[in-house]
Amino acid sequence: MNNLNNLSKRKHLEYLLFLGFCAVFIFITKALLRLHLNIPGHSLFFLIFFLMLSKRCVPLSYSASICAILAGLLAVIFGMGKGGPLIMLKFVMPAMMIDFLSYMMPSFDQKYVTCMFVAALAASTKFISSIIVDFLLGMDIQIMMYHSLIKSCGAVFFGILGGLMIPPVTSRLKAYGIID
Repeated sequence: MNNLNNLSKRKHLEYLLFLGFCAVFIFITKALLRLHLNIPGHSLFFLIFFLMLSKRCVPLSYSASICAILAGLLAVIFGMGKGGPLIMLKFVMPAMMIDFLSYMMPSFDQKYVTCMFVAALAASTKFISSIIVDFLLGMDIQIMMYHSLIKSCGAVFFGILGGLMIPPVTSRLKAYGIID
């Protein structure tokens, strides 16, 4: 019985380490993609990819949200962005959408269409987080809507591209016996 309990603790430690690595990869890619490419939403490619990968590889409840909270805390600690603690919204809102949709569609990672759908809905939360930040900055309502719409359209495009990488990566991980 003790051996079974140790195996369970070891598995949970492996899961938490994987979530930590995904959070660090999200942070590193956000830091590297702070280049001024003038393409709105380009950093959501890796954010959506790693959040969906963490949800698929770690069978814990709210694994994408845990990964996003860790990545958001790293971003706040290292002062990434101008929003201060509000930058957590940019990480947590897509993760919550991925967690919610994974309960609605448990095998979302097996088909390209469902990955595109989940990624598009997760990336569309950029609209809400942009509205909140722009409202707190005191922008005019019409400018705030246009600005948020432009940002979210680019985010959805790059989020879908990031989501399209999930089926080949998970099939490769299954082939090597890393995930079930």
